[in-house]
Amino acid sequence: MNLSKIAQISVRAKDLQRATAFYRDTLELKIIVSTPVISIAECGGVFLLISKAETPELDHPSSVIYFDVDDIQKTTADLSSRNVKIDDKPHIVGQLGNQDVWVAIFRDSEDNLVGLISRTPRK
Repeated sequence: MNLSKIAQISVRAKDLQRATAFYRDTLELKIIVSTPVISIAECGGVFLLISKAETPELDHPSSVIYFDVDDIQKTTADLSSRNVKIDDKPHIVGQLGNQDVWVAIFRDSEDNLVGLISRTPRK
């Protein structure tokens, strides 16, 4: 298991349009995806995911660090074998070009959400 590269960081927005404008116009980040439910900025190889909370539990001013992994299934199995509870099992959340984007979520020792992300060629 190699968790040495951060792939993306997620920030919550109460008002997605306002937040997107802030990151795009004020911080001058390049927005590469902008939809009614999500915006993504590219920051030197790390993606900044800006979105509204999907559930009330996730609606808080914090970030989720996503580690880039080659094999999300193997990594979640490795973590599970270390008694890490996987809250959100690996699943496809979208596509970037010709790749499927997979995500899994677990919690650290302090109950913070931590993510894994993997991109695989679409079949």
